[in-house]
Amino acid sequence: MRRRVLTATIAAVTVAVLLLGVPMAIFGALMVRETVAQNMELRTQSISRAVETRLAFETPLDDEMLERWVVDEESSLPAVRITVTDLDGTVYSAGPMIDDKTFSISQNTPSGAEVEVAISATTLFWRGAQVVVLVILASVVAFGVAALVALWQARRLAAPLIYLAASAEQIGSGQVRPRMEKSGVEEIDLVAAELSRTSDRLAGRIAAERQFAANVSHQLRTPLTALSMRLEEIQLLSEDEEVREEARISLDQVERLVHVVDDLLKSARKADGGTTEALHVADIFAQQQEEWGPTFKRAKRTLAIGDPGEASVLATPGALAQVLSTLLENSLKYGDGTTEVRVRPTRDGAETGVVIEVADEGPGVSDELAPKIFDRHVTSGKGTGLGLGLARTLVTADGGRLELAQRRPPIFAIFLNAVPSRLDPDVVLPPGSLVVVGRRRRRR
Repeated sequence: MRRRVLTATIAAVTVAVLLLGVPMAIFGALMVRETVAQNMELRTQSISRAVETRLAFETPLDDEMLERWVVDEESSLPAVRITVTDLDGTVYSAGPMIDDKTFSISQNTPSGAEVEVAISATTLFWRGAQVVVLVILASVVAFGVAALVALWQARRLAAPLIYLAASAEQIGSGQVRPRMEKSGVEEIDLVAAELSRTSDRLAGRIAAERQFAANVSHQLRTPLTALSMRLEEIQLLSEDEEVREEARISLDQVERLVHVVDDLLKSARKADGGTTEALHVADIFAQQQEEWGPTFKRAKRTLAIGDPGEASVLATPGALAQVLSTLLENSLKYGDGTTEVRVRPTRDGAETGVVIEVADEGPGVSDELAPKIFDRHVTSGKGTGLGLGLARTLVTADGGRLELAQRRPPIFAIFLNAVPSRLDPDVVLPPGSLVVVGRRRRRR
């Protein structure tokens, strides 16, 4: 967004400079030349009249009579060189000598004397160049002002869009009633209003479904319990082997149905959906350092957690900490040497992508185990094989992904969405609940 607005604004200013600035510089230089020529022509005419008057009254000519025309106090022109040649070829002059090329205006008097007023061509060129330089400076200022305005406008448009995207992400993660604030941009506010109405409709539907699930679960729980007890009684009292076998099979089916009902009841009693929020990675890292630092020290291993700076990600409070704990536990159990936790942007340079990597110096993951390392119940033989599968599920639920970036030495990478670094998540994101990570906390 910012790059596009800046490019469009700079392009518009460039067109304006080419269409207006360049002609203005050319016409300005020509205007300076024309003004100098007119001033020199007026001086030439004035000198010609004075020379003709003296010749008419037979008053001798001299250099001093020309001094008053060397400098024109009413204009900003520099001193000129004045030369007068009378009828017998005598030359009278005044003003500074000019060694280089000159720009001159000459005129003959009625009696035949010649008057010439000259100025340095270099001086005339630089007076025109001053106008060009002023136009260039004005163009540079215009580009600078345009860039500042473009950046301000891009931020004014990007901030509400980021806010809107975060609100949509909250709805997608289950928080169906995000707080909407007006941005002042009519089109964005229309989308926000429609998103708010959509969230209200989703809230109604989810509430109805939750209530239905709770009612059904509650109503089925009691008769299923009674049926289970009845089948157990039949199994115990019956002497017929086939009847007891059928009772056992029916009892197993009822127990499975009871588990399904329990799951529905637990789901209905959950909070209002997901809790994805903007989390500062530094808070998560501090909690992991506090929790795992002593454990690694007792195992005579080094835990090196890098500085994430101002990086912030969109994740569920607690879920990211759980994922990192799983990876650190696996590194402690299966890895070796220094375990490093670091943060980097995505390789394509996108500001909305953050990668958290956990690496150690151990033997790594075998080629046979690597393709299915995140599958449930897949393990090297020392664990249950549930940790990495659950970790990937938690990251996927937050819109990210967990991958084995490198097998030997092992590097696990957590890809998460993040707020652009130029935008403060405490300002542009919708305010949410109190996020507590370890002993550090913040309120948004």
